[in-house]
Amino acid sequence: QIDLVESGGGLVQPGGSLRLTCAASGSTLSILAMGWYRQAPGEEREKVATISISGAPTYADSVKDLFAISIDNAKNTVYLQMNSLKTEDTAVSYCTTQTVESNLLGDDYWGRGIKVTVSS
Repeated sequence: QIDLVESGGGLVQPGGSLRLTCAASGSTLSILAMGWYRQAPGEEREKVATISISGAPTYADSVKDLFAISIDNAKNTVYLQMNSLKTEDTAVSYCTTQTVESNLLGDDYWGRGIKVTVSS
């Protein structure tokens, strides 16, 4: 069992920044990668960024060069720095993991989600 707790969301004006944090606890030695998805109102959930425990990141094209994902393996924590936020970035963000038991990121464990609202 892995518990994922997101924090750092909230309301920000267009052009502003937020940093999301996801802290993992439980069977953290099984984690191979962590990542962030988001779901905008009326849209499907989409992958935003992932990072392996070795530090290799991936990004959706829409956030490349604007967002930055990082991982602190010692703290079992992943971060998502979101810069130059637009109203289109308004969404519920979800943290997830890939473990030694899972085939794909998101197969096993998810956080509860945290709101990111970009509005003036």
